[in-house]
Amino acid sequence: MAKKSKGNRQQIILECTEHKESGMPGTSRYITQKNRKNTPARLELKKFNPILKRMTLHREIK
Repeated sequence: MAKKSKGNRQQIILECTEHKESGMPGTSRYITQKNRKNTPARLELKKFNPILKRMTLHREIK
């Protein structure tokens, strides 16, 4: 059985910024991990939004 380590990895949620502003129903969210020691700032990535059908900017929430 694999051990769960208490490392620097942290699970985060990325939410689309353009979808929130458009007022359309639903949300585009991705779950990923980051190393909080190497990247203490909030993460911003370009990801595909299936509702808007294009690449948009997703920011870390929470």
